[in-house]
Amino acid sequence: MLHLRLITPADTTDAVVRLIEDTVGTTHLAVLPGAARNPAGDVVMCDVAREAGDELIDGLRKLDIDKAGSIAVENIDLSLSRRADKAEDEAPGEGADAVLWEHLTDVTHEESTLTVTYVAFLVIATMIAACGVVLDNAILIVGAMAVGPEFGPLAGFCTALVRRAPRLALRSLTALLVGFAVAMAVTVGFSYFMDAVHLFTEKQLEADRPNTGFVYAPDWFSFVVAVLAGAAGTLSLTSAKSGALVGVAISVTTVPAAANAAVALAYGDMGQTWGSTQQLLLNMLGIVLAGTLTLLAQKFLWARQRERTAGKPRLP
Repeated sequence: MLHLRLITPADTTDAVVRLIEDTVGTTHLAVLPGAARNPAGDVVMCDVAREAGDELIDGLRKLDIDKAGSIAVENIDLSLSRRADKAEDEAPGEGADAVLWEHLTDVTHEESTLTVTYVAFLVIATMIAACGVVLDNAILIVGAMAVGPEFGPLAGFCTALVRRAPRLALRSLTALLVGFAVAMAVTVGFSYFMDAVHLFTEKQLEADRPNTGFVYAPDWFSFVVAVLAGAAGTLSLTSAKSGALVGVAISVTTVPAAANAAVALAYGDMGQTWGSTQQLLLNMLGIVLAGTLTLLAQKFLWARQRERTAGKPRLP
């Protein structure tokens, strides 16, 4: 269940209440006339089944409540109420499968913003991966994958394509391109330093690396894994099951490929640099393709679900 707290102008409160009452899957409606001070207006609260939340939020935005007042949404971890159980039974579909598009847009907007923290995580992850590729240490590679924050901008770009949000698309691309450019440039310098203190050597880079050689040898398996990971990551973001994101992070080789390209560039090995760059681009392409198709499929299926349940009478 979701809890909505609204601040509504007094002249739109009746319309808001009617919308809530007409939305299948809502309950616990409360109206506090004149309770809001900034902005001035009424406070309206209700609970709504997650699978009906997107429809209700969309209706509230059409009433311009987000502009003239406020829409706040919270997840309810525990709700002991027969009315809440009834609302969930009335709502179409399952809550775990529901997509809250406004929430998704907001989350991906935040995670795709180019910030100092985002760049710092990406730089650190790339340097850890650089140690992993030189030492041929798979554990360091997995750790670097888990630290890397690059899935946020990739998911943001997918969301922007489906939602037709050019600003979000530009923000996501900027975070990806600038973030990886900075991370790789810093890692080149890091490689020079590690070579100077005799911790990195060109011999290690050029040696046979059975555990990490895949990062500069892209193939169809790389693309297939990226597609599967992109679909899983998107489902994790859009559903109530967010635990899969860690698994997604350690399934793709974006950060290790960027790290290997940087180290190879430092030693002038253009073969590995180009192979790693191809691996990086192939993984990002697979994630974006799968993420976009997954969102389009979810959008289509939920639209069909709404059509089938339109006009469905509420349970007595």
